[in-house]
Amino acid sequence: MGVNLTPIIVKERIELSDLGGRSLAVDANNELYQFLSLIRQGDGTPLSDGSGHVTSHLVGLMFRSTRLIHDYSIKLIFVFDGKPSALKVGEIAKRREAREKALTEWREALSVGDYARAFSKAVASSRLSKPLVDDAKRLLDLLGIPYAQAPGEAEAQAAYMAGKGDVWAASSRDYDSLLFGAPRLIRYVTISGSEFLPSKGYARPLEPELIDLEILLSHHGITREQLVDIAILIGTDFNRGVSGVGPKTALKLIKEWGGLDNAPREFAEKLPRDYGEVRRLFRNPEVTDDYELNYSRPDEDGLYRFLCQERGFSRDRVETVVRRLKDSFTSAQPDLSKWCDVAER
Repeated sequence: MGVNLTPIIVKERIELSDLGGRSLAVDANNELYQFLSLIRQGDGTPLSDGSGHVTSHLVGLMFRSTRLIHDYSIKLIFVFDGKPSALKVGEIAKRREAREKALTEWREALSVGDYARAFSKAVASSRLSKPLVDDAKRLLDLLGIPYAQAPGEAEAQAAYMAGKGDVWAASSRDYDSLLFGAPRLIRYVTISGSEFLPSKGYARPLEPELIDLEILLSHHGITREQLVDIAILIGTDFNRGVSGVGPKTALKLIKEWGGLDNAPREFAEKLPRDYGEVRRLFRNPEVTDDYELNYSRPDEDGLYRFLCQERGFSRDRVETVVRRLKDSFTSAQPDLSKWCDVAER
């Protein structure tokens, strides 16, 4: 979900071709939710194999990833969420309640044959369980695409990797990576160029966006610490915002005060009591250096066993993916294992 910084964001529209040769630390959970939400049958039922294992996320992961690698020479390193912060308990509960409500409404729509409404509600009912994440990691291993396991928030880990120069940018649809200090954030690395909005029942066009943290901060004359305070006023996944305060108002107030610690008494009473903890989470998140960035050759036999024999994929579809990865090793950039050894500055 993240924080709503859209009205004050300074961004640059780019093309996928502009990312050729760049390495991106991708918020894996964010991506998998998108696949689970949108890759469904007409009535909203997720794709699954004969044993009931959901496969929507595997379809999206293998086809989009290999196209970005093969067709656009984009280097992907997926980053998975670790243990959520205790501050996120309320947000997690709210999301669970929303999913359960959407699931009930999906069943109701199916019962009366309203398939358009059913699909819309099914999108909002997606749940990314541990078995689904485990399947995604297994697939990445077989594809030879690297991933990192964050101890906490994936976006914090992606920001850390980008800040070290191990990758060129963080990639997520949310803005939280900026709060965690990512020097660059890429949004909407998508091939389809559209996104379905379940609340509105239609798709909107999407174009990749580049947000440079230094440019954003300089444009508004603020620091990253002040950007974090702005987010706290608006509301994040870790705290409720102050009622009636949106992004533009929050920016104005923080520039006027200098920071939340200087808020007038009558306003300070409205701030979340734990805002100091939220601030610390963004400024000093839990991250790790325990990750590798090297690509490896795909395990062709393993892919056929997992996808075709265990998850019911057609061999033709898997062959397409294998062929893309093989081509990537024999094209103008033959050694994918060296793609991420040195990050671009």
